[in-house]
Amino acid sequence: MGETGNHNHQPPPPQPPPGPVPPLGAARGPLYPPAEQLLQLHYCIHSNPSWHQTVLLAFQHYIVMLGTAVMIATVLVPRMGGGHGDKARVIQSMLFMSGINTLLQTLFGSRLPTVMGPSFAYFISVLLAINDFNDSNFTTEHERFTHIMRAVQGSLIVSSILNIIIGYGKAWGNLTRFFSPLVLVPVVCVVGLGLFARGFPQLGNCVEIGLPMLILLVISQQYLQHIHPKTRPILERFALLLCVGIIWAFAAILTVAGAYKNVRDQTKMSCRTDRSFLMSSAPWIKIPYPFQWGTPIFRASHVFGMMGAALVSSAESTGAFYAAARLAGATPPPSHVVSRSIGLQGIGQLLDGIFGSLVGSAVSVENVGLLGLTRVGSRRVVEISSGFMIFFSIFGKFGAFFASIPLPIFAAIYCVLYAIVAATGISFIQFANPNSMRNIYILGLSLFLGISIPQYFVMNTDMAGHGPAKTGAGWFNNILNTIFSSPPTVAIIVGTLLDNTLEAGHTRDERGLPWLVPFQRRKGDSRNEEFYNYPLIINDYIPTRFL
Repeated sequence: MGETGNHNHQPPPPQPPPGPVPPLGAARGPLYPPAEQLLQLHYCIHSNPSWHQTVLLAFQHYIVMLGTAVMIATVLVPRMGGGHGDKARVIQSMLFMSGINTLLQTLFGSRLPTVMGPSFAYFISVLLAINDFNDSNFTTEHERFTHIMRAVQGSLIVSSILNIIIGYGKAWGNLTRFFSPLVLVPVVCVVGLGLFARGFPQLGNCVEIGLPMLILLVISQQYLQHIHPKTRPILERFALLLCVGIIWAFAAILTVAGAYKNVRDQTKMSCRTDRSFLMSSAPWIKIPYPFQWGTPIFRASHVFGMMGAALVSSAESTGAFYAAARLAGATPPPSHVVSRSIGLQGIGQLLDGIFGSLVGSAVSVENVGLLGLTRVGSRRVVEISSGFMIFFSIFGKFGAFFASIPLPIFAAIYCVLYAIVAATGISFIQFANPNSMRNIYILGLSLFLGISIPQYFVMNTDMAGHGPAKTGAGWFNNILNTIFSSPPTVAIIVGTLLDNTLEAGHTRDERGLPWLVPFQRRKGDSRNEEFYNYPLIINDYIPTRFL
């Protein structure tokens, strides 16, 4: 029976051939495919909130950009010999030109919701102009101030030609054709990370105001919005305004209570709400007009230094354009759009010089971050914000009221907004191969040198604007020191050079070019015209070569 049982035993059924082994990531959790557009935006570039929300959001953009104008004037005007009245007029001029340039860019330039504000890229060039006139004899400090302003005007006017040429000559757009998603990661990332010195280091000048602002903004905007469905849209979009009002009132209470009577002068300047002296010195009504400081003064050394600043502002704006496009739900800007944007930025710098702004204009990085914070990328919001800039620049007392917000409050805001821009840059890696050792090498080196090299130049630049580059030609030193003090400029140089020379031929797919190249062409993607064409029928009357 045992043998019979063994003879009747059936062989096991054949097993199906083994299927493909799932990747480790799929076995442990979901895989998220690359997303060309951020799906959690509430309003993209051509969709608009209700009118009352639009106006409030526009005013919020004005408040955010105001901090940079006040910072620049607060640092530079006293060194130029200017008083509180001169500082108020300089802020008015910068706000006026920011409004004009913002409106021009949103209508005829990038067409992206980007605020054009005063740029720190021109800081070193202005310091050099200040230093050149330190030994000159002036009867009054105000005379020295106006003389330096006229010199800055002249250098801004002449150097603007560079941006106009490389922009409308399409040279800058042709440069962006060498970009890949791998290059965009460090470029956009350091646009935010490169401004770290304006974040917590500035906040630390008055911790008792700055730190509560940072904590309150994070808690109210990210956590409290989940308490009730009705509070979510309010806190998500307007928490920044509410927090500024609360902490500003807290700072005023500390000032009145005498909390800063026995502290250092630097602490008083940072913490007190009555130390800007803008309210008392600003005129009620003052319209900035051409050559308000006098006839421009032209010096070759100043012009060359300002040309370096113009190049730097172009690089920083380019990175900000890509970040703004992603946060506004638009496609990456095509090459011809980047070109005309930089050309128009050159025209804006020309107007800055004519109307007597202290520095040239570039894309305000903090306002790009605000698009991500509020999840509202509407172009109309930014266009209306330009109206606030122009209004408060003309009616000086009203503008001075908001300009007296303590700078550590702005620094706390920048900690959040610059971080959003930096993270937006990191998101571009999804369109390249993040597991390629080649890509890891290029990405790491571009990021590190994009921060490390400018830090070296900044640390070795004295208060007169003289940096570590010390050749026999002073004008060449000024250009080098300005260019290599800019994180986005260094990232563009290092990233573009490595990505296009290191095994570039057979790594096209790894670099993410199949995704980006169609967007770089005018007709490469049907959505390009939807996002970037000129408004209304203007497009039909402008020759194609100028589009």
